[in-house]
Amino acid sequence: MFEHVDINALLVNYGYWAVFIGCLLEGETILILGGLAAHQTSLRLVDVILIATLGGMLGDQILFWTGRYFGPRILPRLHRQQATIDRVSGLIERYPMASVFSVRFLYGMRLIGPLVIGASRLSPIRFSAINLLGAAVWATLFVMAGYWAGEALQNLLGNLKPYRLPIFIGVVVIAAVVALVRHHRATVRAARAPSK
Repeated sequence: MFEHVDINALLVNYGYWAVFIGCLLEGETILILGGLAAHQTSLRLVDVILIATLGGMLGDQILFWTGRYFGPRILPRLHRQQATIDRVSGLIERYPMASVFSVRFLYGMRLIGPLVIGASRLSPIRFSAINLLGAAVWATLFVMAGYWAGEALQNLLGNLKPYRLPIFIGVVVIAAVVALVRHHRATVRAARAPSK
């Protein structure tokens, strides 16, 4: 069924857009795939990191400004995310700069975190500067993880061209399973938490 799919052509034509949009929304899976593609020279490593940094930063900037203007109306409606909102709020109070940098690395906080930070009245200039640094570190770490995974797979399997589609599907499936397990654990923890 998939033998006629030209993965290389798809990556060359749409790879950078996929990285940008993926990082604008969430990102880690697409970053690893972008790193694998860079290892296979379908995409340029530096370009993948730069585009991922831009997409990750822009996504968080949009969420920050949404929280700035609409946070007081949006956040009270997110009852299921209350534990995450409280956690981010606590981080901001104790470590405002560190929370901006680290929120993208903490599971379940990537989308809620910038909303809460925006609603907290933190300086937009400070947020932007630290957000850029955090996005650059995040993009570099995950893209390089994909790149090194490509290196390890090539040492194991030799030429990866025949395996590109199975590798792509495998990464997506693993990421989906990890996300489902994390979501299930978070749901169980939220259900066990005492209601206020």
